[in-house]
Amino acid sequence: MVFYRSVSLLSKLRSRAVQQSSLSNSVRWLQVQTSSGLDLRSELQELIPEQQDRLKKIKSEYGKVQLGNITVDMVLGGMRGMTGLLWETSLLDPDEGIRFRGLSIPECQKVLPTAKPGGEPLPEGLLWLLLTGKVPSKEQVNSLSQELQSRATIPDHVYKTIDALPVTAHPMTQFTTGVMALQVQSEFQKAYEKGIHKSKFWEPTYEDSMSLIAQVPLVAAYVYRRMYKNGATIAKDESLDYGANFAHMLGFSSAEMHELMRLYVTIHSDHEGGNVSAHTGHLVSSALSDPYLSFAAALNGLAGPLHGLANQEVLLWIKSVVEECGENISKEQLKDYVWKTLNSGKVVPGFGHGVLRKTDPRYTCQREFAMKHLPEDPLFQLVSKLYEVVPPVLTELGKVKNPWPNVDAHSGVLLNYYGLTEARYYTVLFGVSRALGICSQLIWDRALGLPLERPKSVTMEWLENHCKKA
Repeated sequence: MVFYRSVSLLSKLRSRAVQQSSLSNSVRWLQVQTSSGLDLRSELQELIPEQQDRLKKIKSEYGKVQLGNITVDMVLGGMRGMTGLLWETSLLDPDEGIRFRGLSIPECQKVLPTAKPGGEPLPEGLLWLLLTGKVPSKEQVNSLSQELQSRATIPDHVYKTIDALPVTAHPMTQFTTGVMALQVQSEFQKAYEKGIHKSKFWEPTYEDSMSLIAQVPLVAAYVYRRMYKNGATIAKDESLDYGANFAHMLGFSSAEMHELMRLYVTIHSDHEGGNVSAHTGHLVSSALSDPYLSFAAALNGLAGPLHGLANQEVLLWIKSVVEECGENISKEQLKDYVWKTLNSGKVVPGFGHGVLRKTDPRYTCQREFAMKHLPEDPLFQLVSKLYEVVPPVLTELGKVKNPWPNVDAHSGVLLNYYGLTEARYYTVLFGVSRALGICSQLIWDRALGLPLERPKSVTMEWLENHCKKA
């Protein structure tokens, strides 16, 4: 009994230490100066040598330190829980959720520049934060917006390549095809073929990444207008910021939709390095594939039903609830429908997470947006009821480690409210957002000289023999 009390006390002390460390980390980042008068590339030019030295020191002083024990369950469970990647731009805590360079989502909403007072963060500001670890000034964000606008041009062959596909092809297929078609302009590929020194790899990677981030909204908007609006495209508006311009090119002029797109792109941009899309981008890039090839590979991972495709499935499931039971469904009826879904061998989409053990902060900020702008919307009210009904059911089921809603549980209802009703397209929005996080890390992969990724694999026979000897 004394032993268990000691373990419990030790666990509480560790938890408190982690919380204090996180708080200290937040304060440290919030105290970072917001302006140095430099453009983004110049800022990186100064930061990279410091971080290269930092990595060398970690290797030399701590290279032999063990980070944990790998179990057979981890090997058979898709490497879940293994600590095995360096990912600088964000860190996911099971209880606190995502932190972008040390800042939580509420902190980002507080300190990052906005388009209007009290508005949502501008994605350009988050991009600056991801790349530099510093909160940018509004002037720096405006300058970055202009740079991205200057890079936002698409060669005609990209549109022709997409047009070669049936219009009925999945939006992610068309989007990824467009990204692949952009690859012919890769500055990294050209520089590598000319014999660039590896210490300079980050520079053409930066050029490709910034151009790719600028271009993907145009490709994504083209796919949307081609599929759902008879091909009637809308030209970019150079007076608008990244999120608002994306919404504009899709065909939405509402100021609230522009705010939603700013929030959407910001909170979907990065989620540390272990998820399928982020890991795939990092893995492919480790072979010195350029950012276009690496990001296209990441998009193919995002298109899977167990990853980015979940956001379309949530809205479709919610609409199936309405079709069968009506909008004014009671909590008891909703509970019965949830059990019906589970008993049929399906999952309730939008609930649970591979790492998180509490409600996803990305869900929470979207809920706050809905309470502010569309509190009476019937589908939002249904989502609110699900928030109360589903977690207790999943807890009762006893097979789910995290019964709480994730980011996908809410985004579709918001998009649907403002007129973007085509759920099949939602993963493309996710993909545009992920360009910010994945490309930011690709630049740092090259700047830090991270090696080819090559984990060891074993057979079942090897595992059996190893465990018998253990």
